[in-house]
Amino acid sequence: MIPALTTALTSAAVVAAGVVLLTGGSWRPALRVLLDLLTAAGLLRLSASQGWTDLVAAAAIILLRRLLWAALTADATARLSPAPGGQKDHHLPLPVGGENGKNRRTAT
Repeated sequence: MIPALTTALTSAAVVAAGVVLLTGGSWRPALRVLLDLLTAAGLLRLSASQGWTDLVAAAAIILLRRLLWAALTADATARLSPAPGGQKDHHLPLPVGGENGKNRRTAT
């Protein structure tokens, strides 16, 4: 019964990722859904057989998921454009050392 559930969950992962891709328009959330559900399928498979090869396979899936997601999020933050004029964005005045902000709280 567990192998059938694992196959069904893997199929559902592909379908759910496709639905997220079509409705959301962005591939990153779809990939996140796919990787999360494939991780769940790997853990479900691990619970059925409990062998060393299945444990290594589940660990590899989780490691791949984490590394892939870290690489994708690092790529997204690297593509942010700098502030106009190439300067750092310093046009938000912050209260410093006893000055009052807009909410009348004193900065320490």
